[in-house]
Amino acid sequence: MTYRPKDTKERILHRLKIAQGHLKKVIAMIDENEYCIDVLHQSQAVQKAIKETDNLILENHLKTCVADAINEGKKEEAVLEIMQVFKKNQ
Repeated sequence: MTYRPKDTKERILHRLKIAQGHLKKVIAMIDENEYCIDVLHQSQAVQKAIKETDNLILENHLKTCVADAINEGKKEEAVLEIMQVFKKNQ
């Protein structure tokens, strides 16, 4: 049976634990002098897991904090805050 997290926090923690497992594998592979391409594949798995975690966190933020801010008349502030996060990644 597949583990299916129930709520957003569980889903986020589940994704982070997956990333942590992949990262531990990358570290072990480096320690064991494994083939570079194999290490890169495992590293990409870490990055994918982190990206999926970021997507869950953003989705939760939009559904909760941003929705509340819009209802309170703070739409511009909420949009600016999110845009600043994406501008950091450029």
